[in-house]
Formats: sequence, C-alpha cells, structure tokens
Amino acid sequence: MKVLVINCGSSSLKFQLIDSATEALLAKGLCERIGLDGSQLVYQPEGGEKEKSLSPMPTHTQAVSLVLAALHNDKTGVIKDLSEIGAIGHRIVHGGEKIAQSSVITDELLQIVEDCNDLAPLHNPANLIGIHACREVLPQVPMVAVFDTAFHQTMPEHAYLYGLPYELYTDHQIRKYGFHGTSHQYVSKRAAQLVGRPYENLKTIVCHLGNGASICAVKDGISIDTSMGMTPLEGLVMGTRSGDIDPGVLDFLQKKAGLNWDEIIDMLNKKSGVFGISGISSDFRDLEAAAEKNDPAGKRALDVYEYRVAKYIGSYVAAMNGVDVICFTAGIGENGPDTRANVCAYLGYLGIEIDKEANAIRGQEKLISTADSKVKVYCLPTNEELAIARETVALVK
Repeated sequence: MKVLVINCGSSSLKFQLIDSATEALLAKGLCERIGLDGSQLVYQPEGGEKEKSLSPMPTHTQAVSLVLAALHNDKTGVIKDLSEIGAIGHRIVHGGEKIAQSSVITDELLQIVEDCNDLAPLHNPANLIGIHACREVLPQVPMVAVFDTAFHQTMPEHAYLYGLPYELYTDHQIRKYGFHGTSHQYVSKRAAQLVGRPYENLKTIVCHLGNGASICAVKDGISIDTSMGMTPLEGLVMGTRSGDIDPGVLDFLQKKAGLNWDEIIDMLNKKSGVFGISGISSDFRDLEAAAEKNDPAGKRALDVYEYRVAKYIGSYVAAMNGVDVICFTAGIGENGPDTRANVCAYLGYLGIEIDKEANAIRGQEKLISTADSKVKVYCLPTNEELAIARETVALVK
C-alpha cells in the first residue's frame, strides 16, 4: 500500500508518499503560500532533483490537486494512477482528552478535532482544512488522523495537572497535553530496538530539539511526562519561544512595559527563546558561529538552552527513578554535536561518558556514548512521516 502523509498549515501543505510494504520514501514536497500571491509547489521524487513551479492555489483543494498531479506526472511521477494511493495519514496537533490514539477519520472525529480548536488555534483549523481538501479530491480513500497529543495521554494526573483551581481543569480542560508525540514514540521505540531490550521494560528520555523543542520521559513504553504543556509554549527555551517563565512577568510587562496581551503572546512565541536572548538568530548555526568568534550573546543563548535541556533531563531521571537510554533527535539534536556534548557534560552523575569521535556526526543514527557509559546515549534521527504512515496502515488494513 502507498500512503500519502499530509501535514497541513494555514497557508502551507507538506507531503510525503511512502510505500508501506518497504517503508521507502517515494516522493516529498511542499505547497507554499496557499491562498496568497506567489504560491509555489516544491516536488522531489526520491533520488531526483527538486522541482519548483509557481501555480495558483486559491485553496487547499487546489494544492492537493497539484500534489496528486505531480505524483503521477509522466516525467517524474512515482505512481501510474491515483488508485495506487491506498490511504492518507494526516498529522493533527491537538486531540484534547477525548483522543488517546490515532483514529480513522469520521464526521464524529472531525467534530472532536474542531472542538479542540481553542486549544490549538493556529494548528487544528489548518489541519481540518487539509482533511476536507483531501476528502474533496479523493473521497473514496480512507484517511487516518495521527495526533501530536495522543502519545502523552498516558501521563498520570500528578504529571498533567497545573497548580490552579481544580475546576479550571474540570470545566475548561486546562492541563498539560504535550506535543511531538509521534516523534517521541518513534524514537523511543527505535531506541528499544537498538539496545535489544523490550520496549515495555525500558526507561528512555527523548530530547526532540528543533526550533520547537520538547523532552519526554518514556517508561515501560508509555509517556509519563513531557515538557510542553497545554500549548507548545511551555517547557524548554526554544528557537523563538520563551519556554517556562514566571507568570508574574506577564503582569509586569502589562503594567511597566505597556504591552497589551496580544503583544505579550506574540513576543513569547516569536521574539523570545534563543533569538530573544541572543538578539542574533533562532538558527543554532548562526549562534554557534557567533560563539566561535567569542561573541558573548551567542554563547549566552547556547548556555541557557543547554542548561534548560540538562535540567529537564535530570527531572525526568527522578520521575522514572533512573534512565537506560537518552536520545537526541530533530534538527538540533541530530545535527548539533556540541549541543549534545555540552548537555551531557551536566550528566556525569549518571555515569554518562560521551565518545568524542562517535559524537562528531550530523543526521546519523549512532551510539555516541562510550562502551563503559552507564547510560546509552544515541543520536537518532526522527521520522514522523514514517510513523504516521505506520499508524495509518495499521488502522485501514
């Protein structure tokens, strides 16, 4: 079966076509500026060159049609007929408390997703648009929703409750939900395979370090805690997001700095993190280059970032009463040997020793701790699209 994986934003649509029998990537691409002038399709068959074409995309339905046309065009298409697409897997950001696993898409499920729009106003409405667009173009193809939050629905109450009046949880579902669940699940399962131990008998900490970043404690095959919260703003210092912050700062910003609520939220999401701390960039390559030139701003941002990651790891070691494996994944986790080494330098009390030569890699699956390290540490590339394809196949077969 060939599975089309869709990750839809408000003005963008990322896609991959995966052969579920071999788990090979057949093609991938991106529709940009949907509904705007200058909309563009970027398409790349596996092993081929990127193709870019300016094409009007007034709606996501037109974008999906262009994707399908690219996948079966005469020159660089990877399928002969659209009937080869056996299922479509959609990434959905927020499923709230009602959805604890991937699900076949029905009208009832779509209503639940829509009910969660207030919890993820920037993501869920866009995800729904992608589903409706695919339904319009390929109405007979079964579709599955794979939720960022689902993997974390196993968190115990003491991990997901906030220190707020309890009725705010019962009446408004204000609690920690967590995100990047598909990545955390994929990486933790792969780690179990690599160490040759049962997934249900392993304590793993997954560090998904990208522009958006989160850490997850996976004990005996389930998520017991994660750093992101009700929204992706909680937790680690990120590229442009603040992460954890004293709520009193927000009151101060209103009264002393004269910022309104919209300005504060915009600042916390888009102007903070390592970008705000450094004043240079949210791109870690720029920060590393600045630090190498002895720019204190670049070093300051990296120091804060690495300290926060190490602190969260330590807290999850306590939550699980130990750890067997630590995995670094996503853009920075996979491509930042200095970040990995600096984070692990805080963890000597765990008996962790990093192999400098093994750690000098980018984007490769590799054990980077020494043979006598008491905790195994891996650089382990994530593959959320493959994880979505697997979930989709399991539900539609």
